Amino acid sequence: MPVLIINDVPALIEADENFETQLIFLLDSPALENTGFELSTENYTADAGKDYISLKNELITIEPGQIQVAFPITIVGDNISEETEEFFINIINPSGVQLQKSTVSIIITDDDPLIPDSGYSTPESYAGMKLIWQDEFSSTVVNETNWTFEIGIGSNGWGNNELQYYKKENTYLHEGNLVIEARKENFGGRSYTSSRIITQNKFDFKYGRVDIRAVLPYGQGIWPALWMLGANISSVGWPACGEIDIVELVGGGAKDSKIHGNAHWADDAGKLASYGGMYNLNSGIFNDEFHVFSIIWNSTSITWYVDDIEYHVIDITPAELSEFQNNFFLICNVAVGGNWPGSPDASTVFPQRMVIDYIRIFQHK
Repeated sequence: MPVLIINDVPALIEADENFETQLIFLLDSPALENTGFELSTENYTADAGKDYISLKNELITIEPGQIQVAFPITIVGDNISEETEEFFINIINPSGVQLQKSTVSIIITDDDPLIPDSGYSTPESYAGMKLIWQDEFSSTVVNETNWTFEIGIGSNGWGNNELQYYKKENTYLHEGNLVIEARKENFGGRSYTSSRIITQNKFDFKYGRVDIRAVLPYGQGIWPALWMLGANISSVGWPACGEIDIVELVGGGAKDSKIHGNAHWADDAGKLASYGGMYNLNSGIFNDEFHVFSIIWNSTSITWYVDDIEYHVIDITPAELSEFQNNFFLICNVAVGGNWPGSPDASTVFPQRMVIDYIRIFQHK
């Protein structure tokens, strides 16, 4: 009985469009009768339909006298940055042939860069100011002297009915950037995972310029935020501690080109008060390249910028806004779902990533 030999498949480079690759099956001697077997695919880190076209009990026949047959496998193309992915092709139900091996591994490497190579930058110094804190994310692991990972689902989905479970594993460093990755996966009773990191009890400050160079994720139900809370939150609670949202994006369609800068505080009656502004790109979305999201905060105002363009300001001199005369700490997270963005839908692509090149904080000398 001839032996079926399957050539290893070199790693395939994904394209923007679907393409076919050929699996070659060889016999070590010519078939004397119809030789058959079936092919079925199996997900691993690659998903059928999203990354490749699945097979189920696909019958392959090698006729008498032949020693070779080729069969096409379709790889699904896209222009989304992804990790290297893998799936398996299982050879089952052989007839008239012995199997050298019963599984073939197919590896797909991405042709879309994880980190854009373009975008806006700001300087490392400003006249009359000193750099008081920074994280350039240039190491191999997150600096836990600066950051604490918040884990779990929080109270009431972190107060917003969010759908994700926050894990440490969803944050990593890549080529001098911090990456926070939202994934569609079942964990801790939730259908999505992501990460949230804070500087609470490690670093807080009052007044200054904050520059954050970042690429924001996109899509319905995706809610990235770079923001701050009052360092006294443990004693006074929210919103009495105050909140400064340096940038938020509520994804989906045209919303992927719009960012928000907001302030929240407790009014004289102790109820939530808010004041926010928006900025729209003239073209493209905030996932296309790096932008720098900044605030300049002093004793009289907070002003919001994107790429050094002012788009929002709030007067914080009224006594009701005294929260903003105290120290604040930093938070970086990507939420999935919640009261504001709503849930992901069939159009939402996972994984989604927020990429941060640097965070720098300056104060006047």
